[in-house]
Amino acid sequence: MSDITAHPERASSLSNVKTIATLGMLTALAYAVMAVCKVIPAVGGFLSFDLKDTVMAIGGFLFGPAAALAMAIVVPFIEFLTVSDTGWYGLLMNIIATSIFVLPAVILYRRKHKTSAAILGLVVGVVCLTLGMMLWNYIITPLYFGMPRASVVDMMPMITAFNLVKGTCNAALIMLVYPPVSAALRRAGLVAPSRHLPTGEKPKFNYVPMFVSALVLLTAVLFLLSLLEII
Repeated sequence: MSDITAHPERASSLSNVKTIATLGMLTALAYAVMAVCKVIPAVGGFLSFDLKDTVMAIGGFLFGPAAALAMAIVVPFIEFLTVSDTGWYGLLMNIIATSIFVLPAVILYRRKHKTSAAILGLVVGVVCLTLGMMLWNYIITPLYFGMPRASVVDMMPMITAFNLVKGTCNAALIMLVYPPVSAALRRAGLVAPSRHLPTGEKPKFNYVPMFVSALVLLTAVLFLLSLLEII
């Protein structure tokens, strides 16, 4: 009998260390993705597009909503301290946008751990992001820019289209990269084997959601390019 088997508390401690290390790695990756996306021009001069929510959703799918919420706060805060040029406004809007997109998806997926639950959760997340940021932009944007709310109302079609495209891009990318990323992390021993599969059974790879996700991602990217007036 191994030492870890004989001492369950040591196994639990080792698992906690691996979880913290993996979440730290995903947090660093989310920050790096955000930094790379800074090269993309802001839509309307203040709507910044990035794909860091993809990484945070993966962390949430693997470790739960508390982990996703922690990443949704930590990454924007580090961005605020380092590369952000929008101050408290950018920090607050980043935390809100990521939370209302990622948390519904994570909560719904973690209830069943099925592809259908992930799709439903991501669709709900996109809807929450699109509608929720209409409200939060209406409330907060005039305070930061010192503009009348009527001006924000005039910008609502652009804000709505932007968040719909941003959410759709992240959702499609999550569907594409989560299966191989989660499998790789489990093979590396950084994530516990899935409890929703019989012992020794490997998850079945479904190409249909991957193909559909790729088409959705392509469509969303083309729409983003049109918003940026590149095409």
